[in-house]
Amino acid sequence: MTDRCLLTVHAHPDDESSKGAGTVARYHADGVRTVLVCCTGGEEGDILNPAMDRPEVRADLEAVRRQELDAAAEIIGYDEVVMLGYRDSGMPDSEANARPEAFANAPLDEAVGRLVEIIRRERPQVVVTYGDDQTGYPHPDHLMVHDVTMPAIEKAADEAAYPESGAPHQVQKVYWTEWSRARMEGMHAKFLELGLESPFDDKWFERESKDHRITTRVSTDGYGDVRWDALLAHATQVDPTSPFWFGLPRDVAASIHPWDDYVLAVSHVESDESTGDIFDGVA
Repeated sequence: MTDRCLLTVHAHPDDESSKGAGTVARYHADGVRTVLVCCTGGEEGDILNPAMDRPEVRADLEAVRRQELDAAAEIIGYDEVVMLGYRDSGMPDSEANARPEAFANAPLDEAVGRLVEIIRRERPQVVVTYGDDQTGYPHPDHLMVHDVTMPAIEKAADEAAYPESGAPHQVQKVYWTEWSRARMEGMHAKFLELGLESPFDDKWFERESKDHRITTRVSTDGYGDVRWDALLAHATQVDPTSPFWFGLPRDVAASIHPWDDYVLAVSHVESDESTGDIFDGVA
């Protein structure tokens, strides 16, 4: 069904690979048009792969990260990648965080307007973005993604808002990504079972579980390699020896929690979320 469209909004190159890559691959394979909005160029990302920590890479990191993003998006199955056009804000209190072109410092009306235009052009029935509780990793750009996306979805349906940005469009369902406690516990247990050192220490399990908020689990069975390969495409940002991402054998990692977890945040249709289909109920 080529009239269906899934639009995801992420902060930096690599976020699209770590959050919901299997979901996008599944729906792309089913004929859904898939669009990624990446809000920043990821210029402040640390080079975590020692093999990529070279002067020529550091000198042109923005271009390198865009190349990595394009490669990852192709692996996942995105039909289009749209850059929102802001600079990586870096971490709180950093020099980058004070730059006027940083996403975190963007005038909200301007940033919302940019996303409204994209939503009205692409006309997605379903949007996936970040939630209202990001205490586990309160990066300024991740917080801003939520603060921009939610009003943009509302304004996109309002004919009086941003009239120059196209015909109004009502998104039918909005989902927030979630990294579940169940996934962490499953991975941790498998590391110990295999006699491997787990990257999940006590601090991971001291965080408050948000699993009670999860409404929808999309099966990624058959798409377990997608996240793995897409992450590896981000050669500067992802260390291929990272035990967190790659410490378990590939087939084992794919089998532990073969779902992407979501919170249904907004819905204008009746749906049965137990089906694990984020398009359930969509006209």
